[in-house]
Amino acid sequence: MATRRQSGEGSIYPYPHGFRAYVWVTTSTGRRQRKYVSGKTRDEVRAKYLALHQAARRGPVVSSVPTLTRYLQEWLADVVRPSLAPKTATNYEIFCRLYIIPGIGSKRLDKLSVRDVQVWLNRLREQCQCCAQGKDARRHAPRCCAIGRCCNQIPKDWTVHQAWRVLRGALSQAARDELLTRNVAALVRVPLPRSRVRSSWTVSDARRFLEFSFDNGDPMHAGYVLMLVLGLRRGELLGLRWDDIDLETGTAQIRSQLLRIDGRLILRPTKTISSEAVLPLPESCVHALVEHRLMVERWRADAGKAWHENDLVFSTRYGLPLDPRNFHRRFKVQARKADVPVVSVHSTRRTCASLLVELGVHPRVAMQILRHSRISITMDIYSQVAAASTREALGRLGTTLAIKS
Repeated sequence: MATRRQSGEGSIYPYPHGFRAYVWVTTSTGRRQRKYVSGKTRDEVRAKYLALHQAARRGPVVSSVPTLTRYLQEWLADVVRPSLAPKTATNYEIFCRLYIIPGIGSKRLDKLSVRDVQVWLNRLREQCQCCAQGKDARRHAPRCCAIGRCCNQIPKDWTVHQAWRVLRGALSQAARDELLTRNVAALVRVPLPRSRVRSSWTVSDARRFLEFSFDNGDPMHAGYVLMLVLGLRRGELLGLRWDDIDLETGTAQIRSQLLRIDGRLILRPTKTISSEAVLPLPESCVHALVEHRLMVERWRADAGKAWHENDLVFSTRYGLPLDPRNFHRRFKVQARKADVPVVSVHSTRRTCASLLVELGVHPRVAMQILRHSRISITMDIYSQVAAASTREALGRLGTTLAIKS
């Protein structure tokens, strides 16, 4: 038989398989309603009841809390996509769909604990993503995980770190939405992965590649010149329009980029405001663009009515935009044929920065050329100078400090 309620307990009463209590609270919408707590023992319910009373005195209380999966879906639709760049929003969606939701998505938002996040991260570091995502099972002819030969496709440290950052960002928004009182992901200590030194070309590598593309009549030769001389990003190069270029004054206005987002090619403004700039075109760039424009005119004449007019400097033989992924593949194939190290397209931007280092260009000038948003990004590249330059500098220092016997 239940004992009498103690002073201050309020509405605690017997309930099937235990006890139950309610507190009048004000929700985030301003509505007054009852919120219930339950448990197996009176003491357990009383503790929950008092905690709920304290929360109700501090401010609005959430009447119903969604699961992490449901909240992430709403967060992506209502916060991420309207406020972030489409490419960034797509990346957030990928991390939620592939890493966060399968791991801890079924947890109720307010029940998610620091330990839950820590266990999820530990498991993610060791879990084969081919098995977890069913990659091999979707193949027409499975060749590894689906037939019992695990390929051990462990995510990289940067992937795990980025998944944690996305979760932390979502829970921060949940705290601002007054669904949570604390961000449990922010309480987990996740070490910053060590940055790996990205490979880039030397002066001789860059010259050999450009000579090969010129000698073989590569339609993208002018694009390669602009990437290596001006340090253009892939999207900026493919989004460059003839209206942005003045060959008489030798200037190029960088103001748009071509991206593939959700299966569609989209022309949108540059990555950041600092990315927009008017850059002077060296003579080599002007000459390459003049030759390229003549080639485009021949394409337009050959295509006739099949030509698509879009004012893009770099396009297919029918005037269609170039798919960034196809351009990336072509670039690597050409690098292999030119017998130079096969690097990513973005590494040409680092190559441009490395060449500026070797030429002794001041970091502030290099920052303007590369259009970095922060000087720290430029200095990070400057700190990773070529091995030959490092050896020469240390050699001079050793000679200066050498003790003559």
